Amino acid sequence: MRFLRQSPNANENVTLRMKKVSPTIRDVAVAAGVSVATVSKYINGAQRFSPAVEARLKESIERLGYRSNPLARSMITGRTRTIGLAILDISNPHFTNVVKGANRVALQHDYTLLLVDTEENQARERSLIEALAQRVDGLIISSRMPDEESQWMLELNKPVVLLRRSPGLPIPSVGIDNRLATYMLARHLLNLGHRHIAYLGFGQARINDERIRGVRECLDEVGLSLDVHDAHAPTAQAGEQACSRVMLGPQRPQAVICYNDLIALGFMKEAASLGFKLPRDVSVTGVDNVPYGEYASPALTTVDIQSEKMGELAMQKLIDALAGHGEAEHSMFEPRLIVRESTAACS
Repeated sequence: MRFLRQSPNANENVTLRMKKVSPTIRDVAVAAGVSVATVSKYINGAQRFSPAVEARLKESIERLGYRSNPLARSMITGRTRTIGLAILDISNPHFTNVVKGANRVALQHDYTLLLVDTEENQARERSLIEALAQRVDGLIISSRMPDEESQWMLELNKPVVLLRRSPGLPIPSVGIDNRLATYMLARHLLNLGHRHIAYLGFGQARINDERIRGVRECLDEVGLSLDVHDAHAPTAQAGEQACSRVMLGPQRPQAVICYNDLIALGFMKEAASLGFKLPRDVSVTGVDNVPYGEYASPALTTVDIQSEKMGELAMQKLIDALAGHGEAEHSMFEPRLIVRESTAACS
């Protein structure tokens, strides 16, 4: 009796033939009539070729359905085509808009965004950003660390753009004129006849002093003083908690300038709960022009700091730096006053 001997790899060979084999870089080279090295340089953007050659390469890649391996490409080029973005709090609409703007520009340049939320936790900030730096080509960073404590950013060996002004660091940055932002709010309130104005800030923020200075400079021009209060966080909940301390204290203000819109919205909610009529009893303003402010009752007077454009410009600066064209300069957006119903003439 004869037995048919089956090769131990027979089933495997049948399976392989049944599977659709993905096209390789060599297949593209054959189809386009060029070398494998030419295809590799074209895919990785390492070299430009004649329009005719690039057209053949593009047509062959699309016809074959070739997809490059991102991991293999990064090993060859040393680039991941990924940008890291470290923000302080994703639940804050200001940072959400920054991410939206940055991502729009990243996609236009074939980059992917990798996001880290440091959750306003300075103790974790450095370790999170250092870990992020290992996986990206460059970083956009929002941080509250003083310049003297941020020198480690220079040792990341990656291009960095900061979402703040940092004169002590040779790093390109993007921000707004914080002094002018609150100066404009104070001038608006003075024009409405308010003379007892308070500022409800967030002392842990580097820019808080700049915003206090803007209000004080405006009030100094007319010989008025400023009452300064502090919220424990840049959140609506913190604004709520600070409201009774401000409004039920010995010197009740006619108007309040808040560090940001979230604090202002929380403050307004609690003020109404305490029985105050807004803006008849107190005018309230914020900074950021977050979307929620327009739909509050009353709608919030604020300063637009152009968060999306800030993200767009920060990303463009980083892409320029990756291309070797970056300069360590600060770009400043001019704030715009948005007057709504939360402010009114002093009664």
